[in-house]
Amino acid sequence: MKWIDRTITASGVIAATALVFLVLLVAYDATARYLFSSGSIALQELEWHLFDLLIMFGIAYTLKLNAHVRVDIFYERFSVRHRAAVDLAAQLLFVLPLSLLIVYVGFEFVALSFSQMEGSSNPGGLPYRFIVKSLMPVAFVLVILQSLKEVMVALERFKAAS
Repeated sequence: MKWIDRTITASGVIAATALVFLVLLVAYDATARYLFSSGSIALQELEWHLFDLLIMFGIAYTLKLNAHVRVDIFYERFSVRHRAAVDLAAQLLFVLPLSLLIVYVGFEFVALSFSQMEGSSNPGGLPYRFIVKSLMPVAFVLVILQSLKEVMVALERFKAAS
């Protein structure tokens, strides 16, 4: 389980790094556009790509930190055993099936993009869009790994609370 933790932590570092670059790029782009009346389609697309990187690699890290959206007003009132059961059900019924579906569909989606060497359709846009699209199945493989770890942790908590 330590290698899963290290991998997911690395994805969080990648997401955080993308966020820093995204903030700097947006500040530069806004300054160039509004003060100097210049802009770049490539820079705007790079912002989208960094945002994609941030979201895709941040999902598994958010799950690791237990910082995802949940109705805590109910969850906090549950017993340890009931919380473990809710966590287990959420992983097995929602997170894992959806993540597996996204990986399955994503591979075909990415394969088509790679076969076409997809790039931007905008003049002056960025080439190699297929690389950014490949983040989707990779990110959800990370979610699957973290979800499997969450299942193991929930099972341990459920057994311990018995």
